[in-house]
Amino acid sequence: MNEIKNHWKKWVYWFLLGVAIIIVYKALDNLGDIIGVVGRFLSIISPFFVGILIAYLLYIPCQKLERTYKKSKNKIIKRRARALSIATVYIIVVMLLIIICNVILPVVVESVVDLLNNIQGYFEMTIERYNNLPEDSIFKGEIVQEAIGNIQNVDIKQYFGLNRIIEYVMGAVSAVTSLFDVFVAVIVSVYILAERGTIIAFLKKLASAIFEERVYKNIDKYFNNSNEIFFKFIASQFLDAFIIGILVTIAMSIMGIKFAPLLGFLIGLFNMIPYIGAIIAVAIAAIITLITGGFSQAIWMLIVVIILQQIDANIINPKIIGQSLKISPLLVIFAITVGGAYFGILGMFLAVPVIAVIKIVVEDYINLKLSEKEEQKETKISNVE
Repeated sequence: MNEIKNHWKKWVYWFLLGVAIIIVYKALDNLGDIIGVVGRFLSIISPFFVGILIAYLLYIPCQKLERTYKKSKNKIIKRRARALSIATVYIIVVMLLIIICNVILPVVVESVVDLLNNIQGYFEMTIERYNNLPEDSIFKGEIVQEAIGNIQNVDIKQYFGLNRIIEYVMGAVSAVTSLFDVFVAVIVSVYILAERGTIIAFLKKLASAIFEERVYKNIDKYFNNSNEIFFKFIASQFLDAFIIGILVTIAMSIMGIKFAPLLGFLIGLFNMIPYIGAIIAVAIAAIITLITGGFSQAIWMLIVVIILQQIDANIINPKIIGQSLKISPLLVIFAITVGGAYFGILGMFLAVPVIAVIKIVVEDYINLKLSEKEEQKETKISNVE
């Protein structure tokens, strides 16, 4: 009887193995269709992912406002604290978007349009200034002259024409967003924020059921630490970017630099990427200032912006963040390089909080192993005695 049973098990095993091989072969043979179906499905549910992201970013403000409303002596406000906190946060977000769209964005767009329309003229003016330099100038080397000659043959407007830029932007916007998707994402985020207590309790219960108690406690610990690091980093970087953008714009406007709002916005935006972002933004701003205002103005711009960035790095940013993430600059540059290579601008921005979490996990693992070794040594010593 056992032989017959083992015989059937053997045949079932080989049959299932054959079916699995056929399925894998057919899947690989129709890989393009499968990827298309999966991609289509992910594009359909993308508003839900966006809604989860929005809810995640607004979670802490909603939580703090809810605590404030619950302290109110008014019973209606106290009872409706969660709904009021969500409504208040969304009203603030809408007001900020209105301010950006009506105050900041028009000035930046106007600068971009002006720059794109006149970039060929600015470029030719820069070439003329270069040609007027003395022959013994250090900038008249063969390498520089060859590079200038190659650049002169390029039609700048061909690559930076306003119509082409608008086409790119509109294509990207229409490809990744739509009114319906935005509506769904907002609704999803509202429901997640309204039911966040139930969702968090369910996730904790699920993790507790799946994992052992020690593993569950570690997951809970690292989840809370990760949240704290991410919120602290993102909020502080946005606020710091806004402050440095305003300061740079005011300084450039006083110096009479063209496109000051655009350059200030650019430097503030890139300043959210530690170390590398500031270097990239200043380099771009220096090139634009060199083309539009000349060599001396570009030098003065560099001096002023570098001074402002040093003030930001040593005074403003530490005050905003409070406690430093305590990460080596070398580790930050490595994380940003890897994050940018695989995930672009978003990867560069999120690389620092991600590497901070990884650093905590690795340090805890090392400390755990060291403590285990110390315990083993103490046990050996006690056994010998």
